[in-house]
Parts: sequence; structure tokens; C-alpha cells
Amino acid sequence: MTQYLISFNEGAMDHIPDGDWGDVGKAAHEVTEEAVRAGVWVYGGGLERQQASIVGTDGTVTDGPYPETKEVVGGFAVVEVATRDEALAWAAKIAAACRCAQHVRELMPDPEHDAFLRRLAEEK
Repeated sequence: MTQYLISFNEGAMDHIPDGDWGDVGKAAHEVTEEAVRAGVWVYGGGLERQQASIVGTDGTVTDGPYPETKEVVGGFAVVEVATRDEALAWAAKIAAACRCAQHVRELMPDPEHDAFLRRLAEEK
């Protein structure tokens, strides 16, 4: 199984009228619950409207805005599915619920980390 990041940029939902937010929230929760029941949901959520803090390799913290940051993530979901087509299908459901286009990216596998998690689970 492969994990995919499904996300949208900050501002992608700005077109939604104030009176529609209840319906959007309900639709988004329904898709999330469907993904949980289907066993594909890993994690997700919306992000507060703010620029990220950048922490350098020396620990120095710099707060935005940053001219090199053209897009800021507004919300995301991580799903774990067998194929990219399945990830795209979930993204389509999320797009319809949230009323905005979604970006789909495959997360890099980390077999060493996965092996560590299996060993940890076996210890319990």
C-alpha cells in the first residue's frame, strides 16, 4: 500500500459563501468518515491561515512571509491505498466536498521506518 498526500492551497475555499460553510463542513466530515470506514484514512486536517516558521539546520527560527513561498497549504489528507487511481478517486470526493481542486502527491516509502514500526508493535 502507498500513502498519498491530498492537499489544497490556502485561499482555495475563499469563494464559498459564508452561509454555505455548514454544508461544506458536513460534506467534508462525511468523506472523512467514509475514508475511515474504508480503512484508507491515515490523517488530515485544515491549517490555520498563517505563514510557516522556518527552522534552520542550526535551530534558527525565521517567521514569514517569505518571497520564495508562493503557495501555502490550506488543508490536507493522507490516505493509504493500493493505486494512484484510488488516491485520485478519494481526491475527487474531497474536492467535491470541499468545493476546491485537490493536489495529489505520492509519499516516499521508508522501509526502515516501516520495519521499526512493526518491531515496536510486536513488542506491545
